[in-house]
Order: sequence, then structure tokens, then C-alpha cells
Amino acid sequence: MGLRLEDKWIWDSWFVQDGAATHVFFLQAPRSLADPDLRHRNATFGHAVSTDLTFWTLLPDPLRRSVPGSWDDLATWTGSIIRVDDTWHLLYTGVSTRDAGLIQRIGLATSRDLVHWERFGDQPVMEADPTWYELLDLDAWDGQAWRDPWVIADPAGNGYHALVTARMRSGPPDARGVIGHAVSADLRRWTVLSPFPSPAGFGQLEVPQVVEVGASTLLVFCTAGHHLSAARRHALGHEPGTGTYICRVQGMLGPFDIPESTPLVAYTDLYAGKLVRRGDDWFLMGFIDTLEGEFVGELSDPIPFDPTVDLPTTASLSAPV
Repeated sequence: MGLRLEDKWIWDSWFVQDGAATHVFFLQAPRSLADPDLRHRNATFGHAVSTDLTFWTLLPDPLRRSVPGSWDDLATWTGSIIRVDDTWHLLYTGVSTRDAGLIQRIGLATSRDLVHWERFGDQPVMEADPTWYELLDLDAWDGQAWRDPWVIADPAGNGYHALVTARMRSGPPDARGVIGHAVSADLRRWTVLSPFPSPAGFGQLEVPQVVEVGASTLLVFCTAGHHLSAARRHALGHEPGTGTYICRVQGMLGPFDIPESTPLVAYTDLYAGKLVRRGDDWFLMGFIDTLEGEFVGELSDPIPFDPTVDLPTTASLSAPV
């Protein structure tokens, strides 16, 4: 049945388990815009809850639009949520009117109940560091990529890590996509580190997720077919698909063998896929992107996922960047 709003498109989403309830937070924008390409600069957060991942109850929008002049006053984009003691922490992407939405930054909001949220301070908590990452260069890309933070607790108990959609500062412009890396002791003050290696022939790797599913640790990300590098497209020898990519990794912090990632070709109409747990079972969920040439913009039904069955063992090729 999924989740469809009559008056709004839905796209990127992230999920939080709280007891028997699963909360989904998602990007939304008015269908009255008519052109779905306009949705990004009109994005706000939506929120719904379910006990079965199929029937959803809408809840109040998590954050109001920020005041004019703020670092996130134009739109708020994809994030992730982690609970520490009795407080939920939302790391999210923001863009501002003062730089025409071209520079992405990451901020923090907190909540005690997942419904009422408060921004932490009036500044972002994390920005791209030019030591490693590409800043705004419209000759290379259409904006400064630093978004979609996926936050996890350090496996050894030493604070927190964020995986970020980012781009390297050098190399072929169509192959600079990397997963950026930042660390924090308290989720408020972050140190940006070098990206997780290595470039793999993608212009960008969107909405990354790393998660343990049974005996497997999996890296999930998305990209459009036209965001593969020319070299990788040539090596494939065919038009690459758009959608969710996935690969087995050695641990929550890698190494990530991104060149071996493989698209889930059975779900090419599903974008921004996330693996979601309900009880002992896992499901793939994302938004339905385009059907018959028309943007759909609604949350999918849960798709049962078993890494021993649904995940290819290797990619079809390790393409050059």
C-alpha cells in the first residue's frame, strides 16, 4: 500500500524503530509545483508511523522552515536519526537562500519523543573540508555536495561516525563521488576526516547506509545512470541503470569495496532504498521514482530482503573510474 500524499510528493526517507513502532521521516514538496524538478528547493520534512511498514499514520512535520537568513532557510534534505539515552538526534542536510541552495551543510536537531524537535544552535555542525573534498565548482558539478548523513555509533564504543554524500577535490569530474567521513564524541562537535576509499566511477553516491543484516554487513547507496563516469559506462558496455546499489563489506567502517557494488536491478523504479528491520525480518523500502516517464513520488511497500538470496555475490565488473 505504501504511503502516498495527495497534495505532496515524497522522496528520500529514513527510518527509526521505537518499540513496536517504526517511524519514517521523509522529504516532501507540494505537487502544486507541477514540475518535480522544483521539489528539491521546496523540500521540508514529513513524518509518519506504522506497526507493519504498510499502513501509515501521519504525524506533525518535524521541523518548521527556518527563519530567513539561516543556513537552512531554503530547504531541508535527507538525514538520519540515532538515540542516545533519552534523546533522539537528527543529523540533516540544509541549504540556504544566500548561496542559492548550491552549498550543502549538515545540522543537528534533537527530540525526546520523535515528534517535537528543536534545532541545535543556529549554525551547521558539519561542513565539507577542502583538505579532501570538492567545494563549489560549477564547472565540475552542479553544487557543493555534503549531504545525506548516515550516523552510527562507533563499533568500539568511541563516539559516533557519519557517512556523507561527498566528492573528492581532484580527479575526473564525473568520477569524484565518494562517501565522506566525520567523527564526533557527542554528536554536536564533528571532525571531518578523509573519505572512505575509494573512488569507484560514480559522480555521486547518494543516501548511504551501512547496516548489519544477519551475518552480513552491507553498504547501500543510490545513483542515477547518468551519474556513472564515462569510463565506467564504457566498461559496462550498456546503459547503466538508475537505482539502489549494494555490496557486502567487512565491517561497519569498511573497508568498502565500492567498485564491487551492484545495482538491485529488479527494483529500478525504486530510489533512495533503505534496509529496514521489523522484528527478525528485513525489508527494502524507498520511494517510487518514475513510471512510464512520470515522476511518482510516493513511499514503496516493504519488499522482503534476504541477503543470502537477494544480493549478488559480486558485481558484474570492477570498472575503472
